[in-house]
Amino acid sequence: MKFTKMHGIGNDYVYISGFEQPVVDPAGLAKRVADRHFGIGGDGLILILPSETADVRMRMFNADGSESEMCGNGVRCVAKYAYDHGLTKNNPMTVQTGRGVLKLNLEIDRGKVRLVTVNMGQPILELAKIPVDASKLLPSTLDHSHRLNLPDAPADAVFVSMGNPHAVIFVPDVQAIDLTRLGPLVENHGAFPRRINAHWVQVVNRNEIIMRTWERGSGITLACGTGACAVAVAGVLTNRTDRKITAHLPGGDLKLEWNKTDNNVHMTGPATEVFSGIWLED
Repeated sequence: MKFTKMHGIGNDYVYISGFEQPVVDPAGLAKRVADRHFGIGGDGLILILPSETADVRMRMFNADGSESEMCGNGVRCVAKYAYDHGLTKNNPMTVQTGRGVLKLNLEIDRGKVRLVTVNMGQPILELAKIPVDASKLLPSTLDHSHRLNLPDAPADAVFVSMGNPHAVIFVPDVQAIDLTRLGPLVENHGAFPRRINAHWVQVVNRNEIIMRTWERGSGITLACGTGACAVAVAGVLTNRTDRKITAHLPGGDLKLEWNKTDNNVHMTGPATEVFSGIWLED
């Protein structure tokens, strides 16, 4: 089976084009190819497929085989693959996702996609639609926040969905956070019926933040595009940041804007193709 390894600021996935070959069991395949010792290695598997409603369709599977609605870094790479490999030359490009059809503007350099700006749509803030079970949370004294009663580490979190669920926790120093311990506790908390992506955020100034991420189904990742969008929204809601920010993630930077006119979040970042190969097992 032919595959391509790509990443968006270190958030790396194995990409397979369904235009060329079928994938029978993507959930099972995701677990095998994502293994960094016995497989190709990555945060999961992304399929690039034909679509009846957009230029291409994206399906995204985490390293544990679970399917997620969206991946902000992944959708930029899907656009790069589709353009660079001639699946479509439309610019702007449309990509069908579990979040709906997204519009992407491509910056082309010498015939290849270098940067992608994605209209990620409007954030979902209603707890039941994220989904979050408010009955399993404690009240918080902070605006737009609820308290997670974690063992030895209660935390005030802002909850946002960008088509997939996010918990945003603001802290003085992100490097002091033990992600390997706290990440699973937040992801699997009883308040989240579909689990949740967790982000710890340090505000540098009103236009700049630093964040670290624990992604549901994948663990610690170098970047999370939808998470960065959720952080941008949470920063505005809590009056910590302005509507345009730069997010510094372990794998690189993203530019975010929560547009006041249309309420949509726009994300700009790079997409990188690393190598292609043949997966012999299948």
